[in-house]
Amino acid sequence: MEYKAKVEKAVRFIQGKTDFKPQIAIILGTGLGGIANVISPHIIIPYREIPYFPVSTAPSHQGQIILGTLEGKNIMAFQGRVHYYEGYSLQEVSFSTRVAALIGTKILIISNAAGGLNPLFREADLMAIVDHINLMGDNPLRGQNIDEWGVRFPDMVEPYDKKLIDLLEKVALKERIKLQKGVYVAVAGPSLETAAETRFLRLIGADAVGMSTVPEVIAAIHHGLRVLAISVITNVNLPDNYQPAPIEKVVATAQKAETKLTKLICCFIKSLEI
Repeated sequence: MEYKAKVEKAVRFIQGKTDFKPQIAIILGTGLGGIANVISPHIIIPYREIPYFPVSTAPSHQGQIILGTLEGKNIMAFQGRVHYYEGYSLQEVSFSTRVAALIGTKILIISNAAGGLNPLFREADLMAIVDHINLMGDNPLRGQNIDEWGVRFPDMVEPYDKKLIDLLEKVALKERIKLQKGVYVAVAGPSLETAAETRFLRLIGADAVGMSTVPEVIAAIHHGLRVLAISVITNVNLPDNYQPAPIEKVVATAQKAETKLTKLICCFIKSLEI
């Protein structure tokens, strides 16, 4: 079955379960699934029940959709995501974004865990993504274009909505939450970067590195969604003082930052006028 038909079947399955109309979609990354705990659920649907919906094998990814309310807004939260390194295609990686767009959401909020490249960053910092570099070696739009979803060559002049970032900064200042801004570079993984690769990524202008987010953002822009993305900096590696970053530490640091990320997202959504 072709990709478009698979996405549409998944959407019909969800719509058959509920007539709930979400306004905002949220993709929750590594160690950040606890945000789901503050959503008042209307219905929870495990990924495994949804036709063709890819299921995550990564640590700390729950694998379910939560439809509910948060700060007076209707939310569609994806608790866990799939990654290119798991063996999925980038079309499959961006499947959740396609579903969210066809369900009717207009804003996509993404969180992820990322390694810090900027020497001014510290562990558990939050970074608003202002731009990205795609080094995954692929693109979710590769292949036949689906004209109903978007144009063949969507521009990436502003993949991360400046007005949403401005609002996030105002909220962070008001709530006294430290917020960095920077460029995110996406790599294929799952091996982590060498010291030489880390030096290279910094030289080309990246402030943080991870193995997700960019495919979902490209698909969101294809659909015309507004995007806000936040990275939790789980470690900061300097090429001349390179240290291991085991997954257990990555998850633990992401969870350490979870409380302030949850507060920031909740206050942001409360302040959002849609």
